[in-house]
Amino acid sequence: MESPQPHSDFILTFACPDRVGIVAAVATTLAQDGWTITESQQYADPDTRRFFMRVRFAADRDTGLDDVRATLAPALDPFEMDWDLHDATAPLRVVVMVSKQGHVLNSLLFHARQGQLPIEIVAVVSNHPDWRDTVEWHGIEFHQVSVTPDTKRESEQFVLDLMERTGAEALILARYMQILTDQMCRDVHGRAINIHHSLLPSFKGARPYEQAHRHGVKVIGATAHYVTADLDEGPIIEQDFRRVDHRSSASELAAMGQDLEARALVHAVRAHAENRVLLNGMKTVVFD
Repeated sequence: MESPQPHSDFILTFACPDRVGIVAAVATTLAQDGWTITESQQYADPDTRRFFMRVRFAADRDTGLDDVRATLAPALDPFEMDWDLHDATAPLRVVVMVSKQGHVLNSLLFHARQGQLPIEIVAVVSNHPDWRDTVEWHGIEFHQVSVTPDTKRESEQFVLDLMERTGAEALILARYMQILTDQMCRDVHGRAINIHHSLLPSFKGARPYEQAHRHGVKVIGATAHYVTADLDEGPIIEQDFRRVDHRSSASELAAMGQDLEARALVHAVRAHAENRVLLNGMKTVVFD
């Protein structure tokens, strides 16, 4: 039997000041090095005058990330780019944080196990023991880490150390009901995703679905966004919603809302894992 032919598959993402010649420089460099572009999307923001691009390219040869970076750097650096290169075949390693509500965690576990999300959940951290059996059934590390005002930074450092030990590249807050410190937000900037139980900005604080019910809302939803020190105001990645009317009780709204939360976070995690999200100030560019 013949050995499988070597194959390399990478994704280049970048943002830079908008100017003529960016796409041509990228395409020419890749073509000259023998790469075939398999996907390409770009966006020029007329407000910030910044250019965003995602390019996937492949070749029938075994090439490492460092070699490709060395090839691309001379062509990209003159454009003042913030750029990164990703192995398109490697799943994103993530740590998930959860409290007592497990509907979002269960959705992530299911989609990852079914191969419907390009992620590997390497560990789950919780301030409660409720989901230990479920997580360990999946063969995933579970860590219960109690959080008090006096131990908050210690617990956050545990998570950072865990991410370093496991090689996790992202942190997912799957209804984790603790506010991260400003320092933790800085430590995980651009790689921590939270799910919020409404269409932001709306009905902040406790019991959001009862607030929505009292106000007679006609749409409920959920927002997945990057974590920042400004509570629930990070750049939005994904939002999902459903129309409702006066017949919906608060408990029915909550049940529908939990489904929306799970769906929105799964979509946001998929987009992040596939390197389709680029930060644009307080906004995001999310390619299809």
